[in-house]
Amino acid sequence: MSKIEAIIDRHKAHINQRSQKGLGQRGVSLIELMVGIAIGLLVIAVAGGALMVSRGISGTVSDANTIQQQAAFAFRTIGLQLRQAGSLYLNLNPKSNTNTAIDLYAVPVAFETKAISSDADRSFTPKVDTVSGSDNALNLGYRRYKETVYPEKSSDPATQSLSRDCLGGPEDKDTADNNSYMRLESRFALDGTDLRCTGTSGTSQVIVNNVANFRIRYLLQDSASTGSPKIRYVDATGVGANWGRVTGVEVCLVLFGNERMSLPESNYTDCDGATKVDMSRATSTDMNGNALGTARAGRIHMTFRNVYQIRSQGLVGSVL
Repeated sequence: MSKIEAIIDRHKAHINQRSQKGLGQRGVSLIELMVGIAIGLLVIAVAGGALMVSRGISGTVSDANTIQQQAAFAFRTIGLQLRQAGSLYLNLNPKSNTNTAIDLYAVPVAFETKAISSDADRSFTPKVDTVSGSDNALNLGYRRYKETVYPEKSSDPATQSLSRDCLGGPEDKDTADNNSYMRLESRFALDGTDLRCTGTSGTSQVIVNNVANFRIRYLLQDSASTGSPKIRYVDATGVGANWGRVTGVEVCLVLFGNERMSLPESNYTDCDGATKVDMSRATSTDMNGNALGTARAGRIHMTFRNVYQIRSQGLVGSVL
């Protein structure tokens, strides 16, 4: 056999060997396919679980932030009215001026205590109109007066009231009806789960929603005649008829979120500072003896409180 024939035979043998190897190849078995699918489903389940946990955490954080923003807005709105409650008008010229030089520098001033209106319901008397209410409703009032205000780019002054109630009213209109408002009034009360404010004109508007509790305590000053006044926390019954001696107000709010979560046993402390309420159970009861119910169960609850001092009230009880 020549060398050429030997080379050709080896080449044919190599081709036949490769062909035989190709005939021996096979596809993926059913078991291998099922194992692959199971591993893929396991990966998807782990990723889905991580996504749900992340979504739950994100929802909880978002809910908590929303609740805190709601509380901040409510306290800001209530605080603006409480800090104004009892304020009086400072008359810078209660007597006629004279033309002597000394009198121009010694112009007397005086706080006007009462403001009488043509409509008795719109007058302002500090002792009875500054603050009143109950354990879950708060009425506030203060003197409305107009001042000379110079609009921008104008030398002609306008007479306007710069004070507003909780709804931003009443409007500055030079009419007999509008000018009869001598008292700005704001009333805060809970309506279901909505905290509402009623303004001077009697119009009501929701301030915040998802309110589980709205409670008021009053700081009552007593023993003032002894020179050693004492201030103590009381409820509305403890105030009785002595609203002129209330020097401050504590406001407590319990707000709940919108996200329903699978919570373990989680308690919040109600406005009385003692009642523990399990927000995970619909049958859990608050300080008023009311059950959370399915509408609130499983939602995050947060308690907020703030104390405000009322201006002028140190004098209202005895002098004004």
